[in-house]
Formats: sequence, structure tokens, C-alpha cells
Amino acid sequence: MAQKPTDTQNELSAEAQRGLDQAPTTHQRVLEWVREIAELTQPQRIHWVDGSEAEWKTLTDEMVESGTLVRLNQQEFPNSFAAFSDPDDVARVEERTFICTKTAKGAGPTNNWEDPQEMKEILRDRFRGSMRGRTMYVIPFVMGHLDADDPKYGVEISDSPYVVCSMRIMATIGTDVLKKMEATDAFFVECLHSVGAPLQPGQEDVAWPCNPSKYIVHFPEDRAIWSFGSGYGGNALLGKKCYALRIASAIAHDEGWLAEHMLILKITDPNQSTKYIAAAFPSACGKTNFAMIEPTIPGWKAEMVGDDISWIRFRGDQAYVTNPEAGLFGVAPGTGWSTNPNAMKAIAAGNTIFTNVALTDDGGVWWEGMTEEIPQHLTDWKGHDWTPDSGRPAAHPNSRFCTPIKQAEILAPEYDDPNGVPLAAIVFGGRRKTTVPLVSESFGWEHGVFQGATLSSETTAAAKGAVGVVRRDPMAMLPFIGYNANEYLQHWLDLGESHGSENMPKVFYVNWFRRTPDGGFAWPGFGENSRVVEWICRRVDGTAGGVETAVGVVPTPDDLNLEGLEITDQEITAALAVNAEEWVAELPGIEDWFAKLGDVPEVLFEQAAGLKQRLGQ
Repeated sequence: MAQKPTDTQNELSAEAQRGLDQAPTTHQRVLEWVREIAELTQPQRIHWVDGSEAEWKTLTDEMVESGTLVRLNQQEFPNSFAAFSDPDDVARVEERTFICTKTAKGAGPTNNWEDPQEMKEILRDRFRGSMRGRTMYVIPFVMGHLDADDPKYGVEISDSPYVVCSMRIMATIGTDVLKKMEATDAFFVECLHSVGAPLQPGQEDVAWPCNPSKYIVHFPEDRAIWSFGSGYGGNALLGKKCYALRIASAIAHDEGWLAEHMLILKITDPNQSTKYIAAAFPSACGKTNFAMIEPTIPGWKAEMVGDDISWIRFRGDQAYVTNPEAGLFGVAPGTGWSTNPNAMKAIAAGNTIFTNVALTDDGGVWWEGMTEEIPQHLTDWKGHDWTPDSGRPAAHPNSRFCTPIKQAEILAPEYDDPNGVPLAAIVFGGRRKTTVPLVSESFGWEHGVFQGATLSSETTAAAKGAVGVVRRDPMAMLPFIGYNANEYLQHWLDLGESHGSENMPKVFYVNWFRRTPDGGFAWPGFGENSRVVEWICRRVDGTAGGVETAVGVVPTPDDLNLEGLEITDQEITAALAVNAEEWVAELPGIEDWFAKLGDVPEVLFEQAAGLKQRLGQ
């Protein structure tokens, strides 16, 4: 994607030139691209990232010195640090996220589209000289296992040491990756990032450099990402949502696989039979808690393979799923010792970068929901004194922990399988007070795609706008589909056709958040969700009962293992209810959603008509 800049009048600094001359690789495209970007951005020096412990120590020491990081209490959080971003740089910026395909139709109705040539001109102007006075870091990385049959490589160029250290946690980076790329002359996705804050000679830096003007731009046809202005999270760690979902979904479309916003769960029953389940949930629907579930049923065991992203590929007609990430990049608020002890144990093991959490007086961190007991004094994420009477959150609602996944005690050993594990079932889930039952199984692959395409959730206080509005989020991928959403849905259908729907994973739809008529939760959730998982596993085996309803096969109370669970008849009846009137009221929303998409595959209209017909019966 990178092209020779039109303005190369500025010679590179001697230090930067040395970085090019002493490059630790002979990979011709990498060398050419790094030179092009160096000439465009004019860094003071170039550092080829090796991924070593010594490099981590040097960079974190430098960031502590510059004020970007705060070193935490080493007894409580060994080798861990806290960062605090600019208040204008705290989350993904969807309105500044672009998919630049040759035609507007290529990006589709759910993405922000710009003409790629015009956007490249805008970006070249932005990037010209953007790294002056800074170090350009060259980060070779691989998503997934380096020994996979088809490793997916990237090279991120960034002027942020925070990005280097975070990428070291989230992906496999450095010398070994570069050597393997060189040995195979591997293709790689070009990932360019700058905070957009060049330094003039003698100018003092700030703790969190960024630019008010932000661009997170994807070129799916070129397999390239250019990100300017933000130093935060998925805007800057380009291996994460940008590559592993937006660009990977486009690659997957062309190569015949799926890149999905799904956790991966390994379930072992009392007979030591194992199944792997992938699950897609929109935000605030319990995804992380489900990835780290602790079953309440005796003899059942759950282990995590992944908490966020699934790449589903095929060997013959069997789907195999792999987690392409090496770390956990979780939302901190709501993650606590009582709600998710597995995540907390992984975090407490150290080697973690926290961003926009609060600091305790003894050099630790805290956020809302971390502990039952609320500290009497903190330094909030903006650096101000905080007490429980302050009337504001101590941590930013989107504050994060970035932790190596290998520190999770419940990580399944199969995480290390280079080509993934056999996928038995896909679970979709949303947050609905009414209408959607606790669990249903689709009537087949096409009906399952319809369930995913119409996946819905009610807005919570965490999102802007009105609370309780039903929003559609196909496969929980709405912000992450790297091409036309209609083609994406057709791709799901095509895979079922090419591999045989009978060979595809079974599809289920869950709703942990159904309410009883008096407003209470009908289902206790958390570890008790393992009772639903047990039914799913037994349905895969063909040993569990259920009744056909208009929306799928739903268990009766007798089909679920409710032993030892304190739940009333009214609650379980409400949790499993399929109310025809509620579903009839749902149909116009589905029709509106398909109208908004504009070019929905005909099969999905047929599925909607089938639902309407079944409701009429």
C-alpha cells in the first residue's frame, strides 16, 4: 500500500540512516517499506524490535522516566505499570474508523467509506514528518502460532514505545518472527501507526502524545492499515481489532474461512469427553465472564482457549478454531475478585500494563467492581484525589488491563495447537429483558446464520444514547466487518454450502438477561450458565431433549440440569418462554434491519418469512 512519498527533500538523520543500514533482515519488501515510511515520517532514529526481556526493561524504564508509565508496587503487581492517556484518547473512535475499498459498495452500509486514493493523499500529508524527534519502532509480529500451516504476519511501524510493549503482550513479536518471514519471503500486512506529535529540536515531550485529528484507516484490498493520532488500545495496537478482525475478515472472505469476534471455550464432561465452543456477544453481555466460566455442575470443567477473537478455518469439512492473540486486553471496570477471579489471578501474576485505572496509596491499582470494599482514598485516572464521596468514577469506564494470556490458570493446553481445535458449536448471545429465551438451538446452518445476522442487544448505560433500545449487531461484528456486511452474511451461507450444512458447527442463541414479570432476573447467570452449556453439549451429542418452537429448539425445565439450583417455577418458565406476541412485535425490527443493510442474501429473507409463518401457526 505504501507508495514513495512525493516530498523526499528532507534527508534522513544519520541515526535513522544507520538504523536502515544495520537492519537485521534481508526481507526485501520489509526493507523497502521501512525505508519508504522513514523517508515520509522523518524519525530521529529507527529501532528494530526484537521482543526480548531486555528490550521490555529498557522501554518500560524509559517510559517511567518520561512519565508515560507509573511503576506499580512490585510485591502486589510484579513487573507491572499504569499508563494514563490524554482525556481525548480513551477508546476506539468508530466515527474516525474507515474502510477504504475501490468502491463504496465494497465497504457496504455499516462502514465509513472513503476513496482509497483520496484517503492515501490525506494520510501522506498527515504522516509527513510526523515522527520527527521520535524513535520509529519496527515490530514484526504474527497473529496466531508461528508454527501454524499458514501463519499470518504483520509489521507494525509505530513511534510509540507504549505500543511496542503492549504488542509484546498481545502478539508474538520480534526476532523469531522476522527470521521466519525472511526464510519464507512471507507476505505481511503493512501496519503504520503514529501518535501524530512530532517534536521540534529541544521541545519537551508530554506523557501521552496524541493528535486531536485521528484516522484509523483500513485498506482491505491492499491488506494495509494506517492509524494516525491515537495512542490508545485498538486504535494503536494494530494487530488487534484492525488486523485480527477487519483486515482478517476480508482475507478470510477471499480464502474461505472466518475471522470472528468470538471467545473459545473448552468443555470437559464427567466422562472426560471434550468439546470446543465459540461464542459471540456484543459488549456488556458477559463475554469475558463466559470465557472464564467456572461450572457449578459437579464433574464438569471449563478451560479458556480465547477470550475475544476466533479464526475458524477448515481441514476437509471440519471447522477448526484458533485464538490469534497472545494476551488479554480486557475492560477493567466490572472485572473483580467476586465476578471473575480467573481474570484477577492472571492480572495479579504481573507483567501487566494498566491504562486509565485509579492508583491506590500503596502503589497498586483499583477500579469499580475490582473489590467489594471501596478504598477510602485513590488517585483517579486523571491524577486527581478521589474518595467514595467524589461523585465520579475513579477509573475510566473503558480502562483496560493488558496481560499475557499464558498467566491465566484456566488456559487450555490446546491454546498452543498451531492449527486450532475442532469446533463443535457456535453460540450467539445478547442482552434482552424479554422475547429471546434462555437458550435455543437453530433448525440448521441457514437458520443459525439468520439468528446471528439478527443478533440483538438492548443498550446499557455504557453506551451513548437512550437506554433499552434494541440494537442489531450481526455476529457481534458490527464495528469489525472489514468489507460489505451483506457479502459477509453471504460468506457465512457459502461456507455452509461448500462444506455441507450437516458438517458445520451447531448454532445456539442464548440470553442470560431475561427478566421475570416482576422485573427480577429469571436466570442467575455466571457459573450457572454451565447448565446451559451442558445442554448444548448434550444436544451436539444428540442426547438432550427439547421442544420445537417458532424460534428454534428450546429445552423444557426437565431437559436442563437444575439440581442444587435455587430457582422458582416462575423464574425458569420466564427464562425459557417463547411468547408469540413478543416475537410478532420483533418482526418489524428485523425487517427494518434488513432494509438498512439493503442487499441481504435472499436466504435470510426466506428465514424471516419462515419465522413469521411459524409464529402465525
